[in-house]
Amino acid sequence: MLENIFDTHAHYTEESFDDDRDELITAIHKNGVKYIMLSVSDIEDTKKALSISRNYPFVYSAAGVHPECVGNIPSDYIQQIEKIIVENKDKIKAIGEIGLDYHYEDYDASLMKEVFTNQLILAQKTDLPVIIHSRDATKDTLDILRNHTPKKGVVHCFSGSAQTARELVEMGLHISFTGVITFKNARKALEALEVIPLDRLMLETDCPFMAPVPYRGKRCDSSMITEIAKKAAEIKGISPQEMLDVTCKTAMKFFDIKE
Repeated sequence: MLENIFDTHAHYTEESFDDDRDELITAIHKNGVKYIMLSVSDIEDTKKALSISRNYPFVYSAAGVHPECVGNIPSDYIQQIEKIIVENKDKIKAIGEIGLDYHYEDYDASLMKEVFTNQLILAQKTDLPVIIHSRDATKDTLDILRNHTPKKGVVHCFSGSAQTARELVEMGLHISFTGVITFKNARKALEALEVIPLDRLMLETDCPFMAPVPYRGKRCDSSMITEIAKKAAEIKGISPQEMLDVTCKTAMKFFDIKE
């Protein structure tokens, strides 16, 4: 059995887990999943994720506003997020996921940029790493990160080019991959994975989404990260267990989690 799994990006607040959330999280922990980081979409989701994390010593949470949710945030969102962080330092270990998403029509790029920037500034103030979401917005994401480079940051669910990966690594950032690298059309992501130093690499499921092969179409959970590790290990020329060991150690240091 593969062990030392750190799922650095999961969404166990999603409704698809409502019927068996506790049973599932308990079971996967007994079967190799060592740590889980909950990423969130807005302030209410942050509160829900924090509540879930309080039930398990191995589950931690981020806080923040996803770019798709910027249209529904209160004017004092930064103050609210900061208050949650300050009052829950033992469980809130990152700000995220934050960033830009130009995928759907009618997005407000200006507002997304403002909210992204404000949360990057908050990360500096609170000394927390950031979990970055970027979809169809590479240029603007890179521009903002150059001007507000976080002390620690990870670009999650990476599917960009090898050149973009190199630029992010040069900024000092980490890069995380999902089950996308197991898909047939994953050539671009795999080329990026090749150029990323092993110590800048993290693994995630983004569950319940993005289930890897051979689970495509099913609800994803953190145990499925083994398939992602196998593919990443193949590209890097190491064993799946070594891939999990290295990425777990990297994530623990990144999120400041002690044994």
